[in-house]
Amino acid sequence: MDALAPTETDTVLEIGPGRGALTDILVKRAGRVVAVELDRALAALLRERFALTPSVEIVEADILKTDPGALGGPGYLLVGNVPYYITTPIMFHVLACALPRRAVFLVQREVAIRAMADAGSKSYGALSVNLQVLAHVERVFDIPPGAFKPPPKVDSSVIRVTPLTDPVLREGEQGRFRSFVQSLFSQRRKQIGTILRSLPPSASGVPAVTLDALAALGIPPTERPERLTPLQFVELFREVRQGER
Repeated sequence: MDALAPTETDTVLEIGPGRGALTDILVKRAGRVVAVELDRALAALLRERFALTPSVEIVEADILKTDPGALGGPGYLLVGNVPYYITTPIMFHVLACALPRRAVFLVQREVAIRAMADAGSKSYGALSVNLQVLAHVERVFDIPPGAFKPPPKVDSSVIRVTPLTDPVLREGEQGRFRSFVQSLFSQRRKQIGTILRSLPPSASGVPAVTLDALAALGIPPTERPERLTPLQFVELFREVRQGER
C-alpha cells in the first residue's frame, strides 16, 4: 500500500480483492475503491462486508473483459494480487486501456525480473519490451514463499509500474506492436534479418518485409532480437509498416 501511495482524493481499482484483506487498508487511505472480483461467492461476501461503506464499489467481473480505465476514471491508481498464471495477460490488458497513474502488482519474482530486464540479458524478452515502451518498472521488494499459506514453490515480488509521461509508443500502435515483438521473440535464436524475411503477410498484422527497414536504422541483419532496445523495436516496427504502405 505504501508503494501505491493512495490519498483521500484518489480512486483505486483493486484486481482480485478475494476476502478483502487489502481492501480494508485501501478504505482507510483512498477516497474511492473499485474492487473487481471474478468469484461469485467472494463478490457476495465483499458486498456484505462493505455494505455500509459507500466509498467501496464491488464489481463482479473478469478484469480481462472489462475496461479498467472506465471503472477507475481519470488518474486512477491500480493494485492487484493477480493470479500468477495470467499475470502477463492482465498487465498487457491494463496497458492497452486508459493507463492508471500508477500500478502496483504482486507477481512471481521471475516475472518481475523479466519486466525490468535490459536488452542483451537472459531475461529480456517480449514482456520487457512491451512494458518498457509504455512505463517505468521497478521491483519494490521480494516476498518469500513462507509469507503465503500454503507456501508456493516460487518466490514473489511486488513491482510498481509507472506509465511514462511521454511514451515512445503512440496511441493505437499497441496491439500491432505487441504482436510484432512477439513474432520476433518467437524466433529469438535466429538472426533478425532471417526472421523479417520469413514473416508471412498476415503474421502479427505486419506484411512480409525486406531488409530495407534494418538498413534504414543501421541495425545489422545478423543481430538477434534480444540485442535490440525497446526504442529500436519501436523504430523498426514503424519502418516496417511505413515500407509496406
